[in-house]
Amino acid sequence: MMTTDTLAQISAIGPYFKVSSGPRPDTAHFSPLSELHGDQGALEASVTAMGKRLGTDQRRVSASTLHIGTAARLWSLALAATALTGEVPDLAPERLWWRATASGPIDLWLPELPAVSRGHDLPGALYESIVVRHLRPLDEALRRHIGLSPKVLQGNATSALMGAVRTLTRRAPHAPHPPLPLATALLAREPLASAGTLTLDPLNYRRHNCCLYYRVSDSGYCDECVLHRGGRAPRGVEHVNSAAT
Repeated sequence: MMTTDTLAQISAIGPYFKVSSGPRPDTAHFSPLSELHGDQGALEASVTAMGKRLGTDQRRVSASTLHIGTAARLWSLALAATALTGEVPDLAPERLWWRATASGPIDLWLPELPAVSRGHDLPGALYESIVVRHLRPLDEALRRHIGLSPKVLQGNATSALMGAVRTLTRRAPHAPHPPLPLATALLAREPLASAGTLTLDPLNYRRHNCCLYYRVSDSGYCDECVLHRGGRAPRGVEHVNSAAT
């Protein structure tokens, strides 16, 4: 069982790592993450709300931004827990609750402390926890109801993963289980392996697709975007795939 001290240590890393646990007085508007991919009405309402926040009526842009922000939160929490403890938390979609915020990343809440998985195959347990149980059903819902490309969704997942790695490398440099080898093993698995190219010296990731955020007014291309050609492009203040700020 994961402890409250561990969750507090994870939450202190940064806003994309923050999670509350146990009873709390303000549970209004929280719902299980399983609702996001299991309830078409809830999904479409969340995409619409994101569009209003971004100031765009392009549903695929809003849906992609919602997806990459959710993926960033999931990877950040799971990867930090694994890096710090050597254990993968059970973040089952029905037990991990979320709610939208006016700005910044979504709120996450664990009503009960999660169980953990131990063993030698930590990347395999992370893949099962995040890709299989969370991202796969969310991707299917976004493809079916919004029409998002599988390639965009796969690129979002890998960008969010690498954003968590960069933040952990800076802010938890002495983690007993370094995050980069965990991520490298994850990026060797499909569908993540086909989404981009990772180089290690120097560390760089270039996705083979685009998250579509450049279509938001006053934004730009992300550094790892396939459309970014040379120089540093402007980055929209709402963009979340770095999971770092």
